[in-house]
Amino acid sequence: MGHVAQRTIREKRGVSPFLILLVTLIVAAVGAGGYLAWMVWGTTAFARDRAVEEIAQVRTSWEGPLPTELIQEDPEGPPIVGDPRMHEANWLLQIPAFSAEWPIIAGVTETDLNRGVGWYPGTARPGQLGNFALAGNCLTEGEPFRRLLELRQGDEVVVETRTAVFTYQIISAPAELTVDATESWVLNPVPGQSDVVPHQALVTLTTCEDLFPTQDRAVGFGALTATEKKTS
Repeated sequence: MGHVAQRTIREKRGVSPFLILLVTLIVAAVGAGGYLAWMVWGTTAFARDRAVEEIAQVRTSWEGPLPTELIQEDPEGPPIVGDPRMHEANWLLQIPAFSAEWPIIAGVTETDLNRGVGWYPGTARPGQLGNFALAGNCLTEGEPFRRLLELRQGDEVVVETRTAVFTYQIISAPAELTVDATESWVLNPVPGQSDVVPHQALVTLTTCEDLFPTQDRAVGFGALTATEKKTS
């Protein structure tokens, strides 16, 4: 068979289906890798920049005279913490062990958690008797609780409001307790005891335990150890 005939046969055969499949898989892999990189690093960098802005906005909103509803008639009484504005940054969370600071958003919707640490509506406010419960992402969108499982008993969690700074101390490390996402007893005023009147101010920290989606939630508890009132 001559060279011209061989070339004609190759041209008729066209591009190999295997080559098309291979190129398709490569393109898909590159696209998936790019999406994964954006979700892990891109959204995190963006969310952290946004959190810095929200922290600055919260601090700015605290400047000036104390609002009437936050003024205490009894100077010796506990500081007043006002009602939070839902789906807005109201307070600040600091975890000294991680040198981390995040805005606390009132709400735990996906949008809330993508902006900072979320506060479970219906639980106690900072410094109050009962359970001040928080949730945070462990991966993507700023991942404020990425290192939560590294907390140990005795580590501090600091919550700052317009009127006071509340310091909690971890009494049950997040790495020690895993619950299903449907187990709401961890949010009770006294966790696990729905009919007991709280006599202690607690903080609860929750996050996904795994780096891929599961129903497992890591939960840590802390107890209030110090309250520092701010001067107006």
